[in-house]
Amino acid sequence: MQRSAARLSTLLSRCSHRENLANWRSKLFSEEKQRQIDLVARIEKIDVQCKDQLNEEISLYMNKGLSTPFNVAQHISEDMISRAALALVNGEPWDLHRPLEEDCSVELLKFHDDDPFHVNKAFWRSCSFLLGYACESVFSESVPIQLHSFPRPKVASGSFIYDIDLGSIDWSPSREELMAISARMHRISQAALPFERLVVDVQLALEMFEDNVHKKKQLPNIAKNDKVTLYRVNNHVDISAGPMMANTSFLGRRCTIAAAHKISKEGRPLFRFQGVALPEGIFLNHVAFGILEKRAAYLNESNLQSNPVSPS
Repeated sequence: MQRSAARLSTLLSRCSHRENLANWRSKLFSEEKQRQIDLVARIEKIDVQCKDQLNEEISLYMNKGLSTPFNVAQHISEDMISRAALALVNGEPWDLHRPLEEDCSVELLKFHDDDPFHVNKAFWRSCSFLLGYACESVFSESVPIQLHSFPRPKVASGSFIYDIDLGSIDWSPSREELMAISARMHRISQAALPFERLVVDVQLALEMFEDNVHKKKQLPNIAKNDKVTLYRVNNHVDISAGPMMANTSFLGRRCTIAAAHKISKEGRPLFRFQGVALPEGIFLNHVAFGILEKRAAYLNESNLQSNPVSPS
């Protein structure tokens, strides 16, 4: 940890802006990702079973530890590339850009499927992740913002969530301020940025989040076999068990940050930011979406009673 503090101190001595802290985490993420790729000594082939556009079984020979469900979509059609948001690999929900590890069956999931259960959960989880990203980039440098956590997705709760520490400021969010966060999420969506997944040693994760008191406290408790799963969008890195959507473009134009409620966790005052959104290509009239916005503004009490620490 001394090495970690020294490296972080060197960064802060150059510039203490929040953007540089984000770049710091992203740099460590990139270095570890490349290190893991370099560990693949030789390319091994695996047999991947999937279905084409006509629902006919096909077999693909792909690269173990390198090829992903997204590459499967590329073998099928341009339409599948644009519509596939998630995958099932041997029946397990799987990120579209996560490498395949063995012979397997791959099913590509879309929001218009008859049973969108898995993609809906991934969408809600991804929205929470992006809400944290948007808040970090919207608040001014004078606000000592620290991301705390977001609970596991519960679509039936009516809102996606991120709990955030804004220090000791006494803030009552205005409609315009919440709209600014919504607008930031729209811009992130339009950039069509991929969600990148990486499993790292907990010690590296502690180094990445050296500046965040909440993440440092949570990491040892959520690590499994001393490993932690991280995700990155652009230069924003956060903790989550996943899976996530393929990229940010699946967050459609209907996205509203409806409220920021004052809450308390472990005796610490936080703000619970809440929003509601529709995936791209899912349409709802203005009146119906307005009802969802009003519901999303009510305090979502998920995880407020037990305060469990677990990856979302």
